[in-house]
Amino acid sequence: MSDTWLRLATTRPVVRRAMLYAVTVGPVLIAINHADALYHGDINTTRLLKMAMTILVPYCVSTMSSVGATRAATKCRMDAHESP
Repeated sequence: MSDTWLRLATTRPVVRRAMLYAVTVGPVLIAINHADALYHGDINTTRLLKMAMTILVPYCVSTMSSVGATRAATKCRMDAHESP
């Protein structure tokens, strides 16, 4: 992972977008994957850890997508300035 990637991944717009996806998609994934356990009260430390990791998935996907799109857009702008 490059320094540039990490710098982009921690910018305010990228973090805000990733958080928005995490808090909207994460609970849907938790409901899909853990609804039966929640309904039966089968909650333990392991399950809570799995739920937390479930919320991290959309956060990571959004972050990687945003950074990739930002880098691609930057490359396109740079290429446009270099061509005659």
